[in-house]
Amino acid sequence: MAETALCYNVPSMSEETTERISPELESPQHSERGERSRAWVVAAAILLVLIITGLVFAVISMVNNPNQTEIIRDIVIIFMAVESLLIGLVLIILITQLARLTAMLQNEIKPILDSTNEALNTLRGTTAFLSNNLVDPVVKANSVITALRRAIELLPIFRLDKRSQRKKE
Repeated sequence: MAETALCYNVPSMSEETTERISPELESPQHSERGERSRAWVVAAAILLVLIITGLVFAVISMVNNPNQTEIIRDIVIIFMAVESLLIGLVLIILITQLARLTAMLQNEIKPILDSTNEALNTLRGTTAFLSNNLVDPVVKANSVITALRRAIELLPIFRLDKRSQRKKE
């Protein structure tokens, strides 16, 4: 009998307790995903077999007909040359568009960002000015008024007036 390491909070599994989860307990999404992935694997395998079969038949026919093989070779070379020309043309267009984008970023978007940054700095200055010259004095005045009001309320002279007003009511 082989020794098994026991871990806390992990149920030990023996041969009697290892059972397959019943199909009705499996989630429907899990089984649907499994079917989809199996279908893709089967389709890819069939496609791979078809490609290999086609290549084998092409090689056999080329070996049997060398004149046709030369014609096909020439046609493929012409197609590859045309494709190279098209790729070169597309690369030239891509480089031109990239140069235009760079110019636009430097000439149009950078000045917009600079003016936005300048407006933001002006707004920061305005906020600091208002805070220092309007908000701070108002807060200080309110604190002084509140302190004076509280000091007056604590004086015994004004306490009698409030008590007498309460008694009258």
